[in-house]
Amino acid sequence: MQLVAAVKLAAGGGDTSLQAVVLAAGLGRRMQPLARGGHKALLPVAGTTILGRIIDGLETLELERATIVTGWQAEAVRDFLVERSPSFDLRFVENPDYAETNNVVSLSLALESMTFDTDIVLIECDLLFDPTLLQRLVTAEWPNVALLDRYRTGMDGTVVSVSNGFIDAVYPAESQHAAFDYENKFKTLNIYRLHRDFCRNTLAPLIRTYANEVDANSYYELVLGMLANLPAHRIAAEVVTGERWFEVDDPNDIVTAEFGFEPGRRGEILKRAFGGHWNFDVLDFSLMRNAYFPTGSMLAAMRHALPELTASYGSSQDVLNEKLSYFLGCRSDRVQVLHGASQGFPILERLFATAKTVTPEPTFGEYARAFPSADHYLDAPGIDNVALEQAAAASDVCVVVNPNTTTGTLIESDVLFDLATRLGDTTFIVDESFLAFSGQPSLIERLEQEPLSNVIVLTSLSKTLGCPGLRLGYLYSCDGDVVRAVGSALPVWNVSAPAEFLLELMLKFRPAYKRSLDMTAADRDAFAEELRGLDVVAHVYPSGGDFLLVQLRGDDHAAAVLRERLLQKYSIEIKDVSERFADRRPRVRLAVRLATENARLIDAIASIASKEEAVDG
Repeated sequence: MQLVAAVKLAAGGGDTSLQAVVLAAGLGRRMQPLARGGHKALLPVAGTTILGRIIDGLETLELERATIVTGWQAEAVRDFLVERSPSFDLRFVENPDYAETNNVVSLSLALESMTFDTDIVLIECDLLFDPTLLQRLVTAEWPNVALLDRYRTGMDGTVVSVSNGFIDAVYPAESQHAAFDYENKFKTLNIYRLHRDFCRNTLAPLIRTYANEVDANSYYELVLGMLANLPAHRIAAEVVTGERWFEVDDPNDIVTAEFGFEPGRRGEILKRAFGGHWNFDVLDFSLMRNAYFPTGSMLAAMRHALPELTASYGSSQDVLNEKLSYFLGCRSDRVQVLHGASQGFPILERLFATAKTVTPEPTFGEYARAFPSADHYLDAPGIDNVALEQAAAASDVCVVVNPNTTTGTLIESDVLFDLATRLGDTTFIVDESFLAFSGQPSLIERLEQEPLSNVIVLTSLSKTLGCPGLRLGYLYSCDGDVVRAVGSALPVWNVSAPAEFLLELMLKFRPAYKRSLDMTAADRDAFAEELRGLDVVAHVYPSGGDFLLVQLRGDDHAAAVLRERLLQKYSIEIKDVSERFADRRPRVRLAVRLATENARLIDAIASIASKEEAVDG
């Protein structure tokens, strides 16, 4: 402890001048073919280039000089930097073996060429970041510092563990085995401040030996890891807290970086993606799922089984149907497991291609695509049961989405059963994807006791089980011809092994599942009450799902403006559904998330509204 304290004191009182090392020699194979033979650091990203933004950040540090290690496209990199920053003291070192070696060689060449009269900022050329991030290096109180961030899904490369504010272990990608635990791990940003004495006396000799005599195709992080537990050379962990940064290794990373650095394009990017939101730092209230399920125990079981599941084929359709029937409590010959309810739409479209169909308006867009010539009955919000019966009686097929995915309007299951009983010549397609949140029983319970051949129940399990990524749904009918027709349209191995495993787990976790539904319903009601307290909210409609339809005050553009401002300022996504209603009043649909997340949205809306009032005033 005395040695560490002495090092800290000495570092605090010394010269704070800096020089930089930028490693830019690599081929960037993972960025092909997007780079089209060029250098990935010169690709246009978020209104600039990767290398240009790095230099912008370094220039804020008032550096003495910068050493750039080149290799692939060396001339292009040199020309770009000289033209862009003619007054900057740039020194170029070329790694001629860049195609056969790794960054340990590039760093060794850089250190061999340098004079260690200042501390060093080491940075790799695949990073986009806020320039203010580098100020962390200037203000850090320890001589050797690494910028880190908490590990999140989508990160790759070297990770570290931290103890008492210092890196205590380094884990390169190749050491992250199947059972590797990412909990409490940190991702290195590959941005370091290293003390001049450490570089001169320890790092440069060790890097040179490793590059020339041990393994030229390894990473310099391995060498830093060797020093992690030596008190005199430990590297302090400086964890970023909100500053933007993105590692750009492949074309997918470019979109993620653009989302972060171009707030005005966030809506466009999310609309195009239509999912895949794990890539983006966004709090999403547009897509609905049970936030309390699967439980931690279920996820742990799935994590343990994932290697075997990934290597396995799923079961036959008959076996899948049996497993689902155990969960639903119904006959297995009345159900077909689907790869998400969306798999059922083209099948139903073919089965009822010539039928006169009626659907609710507005509702889930897949029904409009499946039945483009359908007539409609109105969900205002709110459905007139008499009008519904009249519309159903005049049609061959009547679609009922219960509760409706746009409005949350709920019809009692017994009312629908009685309606289908009275109108035996009309086929009812009843979508129960959100019904579990309503407290109403599924029609399946009644149909198992009193079969009706004119009812088809279509359900997405993704919403209630909280597993949209696993794509699970089903179709149920007492009409054997319909069930067999759907089954004949399904491919072999229709559902993945992880999704099938979840079906098996459900039998063990019924009580937890029921609790998750109750907690979601309670959060929905509390969320609705908080929304009603906002001045910008005109009305919150009753909902039987895990979402709320909210009408806003203001003109027809109020919902679009609110969405855009939430995305730009808070990276919060909501669903503008104004155009789905004939009156075009500003309405948004909000998924119910965890209570703390719901509170974040409430606070964000209130903040936006108060600032608008201040401007108007």
